[in-house]
Amino acid sequence: MQLQGNTHVYGNNIDTDRIIPGKYTKTLDTSQLAAHVLEDLDPKFKENVKEGDIIVADNNFGCGSSREQAPLALKSAGISIVIARSFARIFFRNAINIGLPVIEVPDHHIEKGDIVEVDLSEGIVFNLTRNEKYYGTTMPLVMIDILQEGGLISYLKKNKDYIL
Repeated sequence: MQLQGNTHVYGNNIDTDRIIPGKYTKTLDTSQLAAHVLEDLDPKFKENVKEGDIIVADNNFGCGSSREQAPLALKSAGISIVIARSFARIFFRNAINIGLPVIEVPDHHIEKGDIVEVDLSEGIVFNLTRNEKYYGTTMPLVMIDILQEGGLISYLKKNKDYIL
């Protein structure tokens, strides 16, 4: 699974309230989530994000709460993958469950506006802007299958005969 896009870069401890403020989490309308994603952290994000863009962060991305709306808001805004040095475990799993690719890359030098390509199966990130390669964690095949199906529910529906 390969993804390529323009980067939006953030720091450490970006919590779920910064990703999507709690006052917007009472809706099932994903366009409303997308309209308010990262608005407190980066008020210009909504204006600048394009379909296929990539979020890059430092440590502990998605900490704070177990709200599934955080990765859903990012995905709904067009984010194709989140790269971070580390993730809060519940955010990582919620992202996979809703079909948003994520990869931990402990040592990267990605800056805002860099164009990167991610080979999720191999755990490799190519910074095309800087001609650098970074190594991240490789994702288990079952998680890649879940992502390719668009999330856990779609995966389980497709594979219901095999999961008993």
